[in-house]
Amino acid sequence: MHTTLIDAATLAQHIDDPQWVVLDCRHDLLNPAFGREAFAAGHLPGAQFASIDDDLSGPKTGAGSTFRGRHPLPERAALIETLRRFGIDDTTQVVAYDAHGGMYAARLWWLLRSIGHEAVAVLDGGLPAWQAAGQPVSTDVAPRAPGGITERPSLTRAVSVDDVVANLSTGGFTVVDARASDRFRGENETIDPVGGHIPGAKNRFFKDNLGADGKFKPAAQLKEEFAPLFASPSSAVMQCGSGVTACHNLLALEVAGMPGAALYPGSWSEWCAAPERPVATGA
Repeated sequence: MHTTLIDAATLAQHIDDPQWVVLDCRHDLLNPAFGREAFAAGHLPGAQFASIDDDLSGPKTGAGSTFRGRHPLPERAALIETLRRFGIDDTTQVVAYDAHGGMYAARLWWLLRSIGHEAVAVLDGGLPAWQAAGQPVSTDVAPRAPGGITERPSLTRAVSVDDVVANLSTGGFTVVDARASDRFRGENETIDPVGGHIPGAKNRFFKDNLGADGKFKPAAQLKEEFAPLFASPSSAVMQCGSGVTACHNLLALEVAGMPGAALYPGSWSEWCAAPERPVATGA
C-alpha cells in the first residue's frame, strides 16, 4: 500500500494493474479549461481526469447563500459518488498526479483520506518525472466499471471558519498559510483581490516542500523545516487561498512523519469574503 508518495518507476510497474486507479488533477487557477485540455493532449496511460472545480470541490455557497470559498469541500455523498465513477473500491490503490509539484494532486490525496481511504499516493514529481523516466503518455480514454468505495473513519481533521475566528482569541492552534509570500503579504491583487492573511498566521509556501528536481524533499529535511512553525502537528491548521494547496503542506507533514495537523477548507477566499473578519498585511 502506498499512502503518501510514489515514484515513477514503481507506478510504471502497476500502470496496467486493474486494482490501481490513476487520476490526473492538472489545473490552472486563472484558466479553468487548462486541466481538461492538457489531459486531452496527453496523460498517463489509463488515467482519468479529476477536475478540481467539478469533481474535487463542492458548491461555493451554503445555507443562506453564505460564501464557502473558491473550492469548498464536496459533500461526502457527492464525493463518494464521484470516486465510484472513477472505478474506486475499498481496496483500490489510487495514484494522483499533476504537473505542478503535487499542488493539486494533494487535494485528491486529502479527500480520499477524509473518507478513510488510506491507499492513495501522489506521484512524486508528477508528469515531468514520469516523462523524464522515459515513460509514455497517451490520448486514449478507457472508461472503467463503477467502483464501490464506502465511507470509513476519517484519517483527517478539518476546522471551520468559526473555529478560526475563535482562535484569534484563544490561540489554541497555529495557522500556517501555504500561499506564496507576495499573496501572504497582500501584494498580489490578480489572485487575491483582498490581500493579506489571517492575523497570527505563519507562512510556509507549498513549493518550499520541493527540491530543485520538483520532488519532495527528504523526510528529515521537511521535519526540520516545519518544526519551528508550531508546537506540535496537532496544534497546527493548514490553509491557503481556497483549501487546495494547503493539502500539499499536509502531505509534506505526513512524509516528514508529523501527522495530525488539520485543514481549514475555506481558507483565505472564505475568510476575506466577510469584511468583519480582521486582515493582516506585510510579513
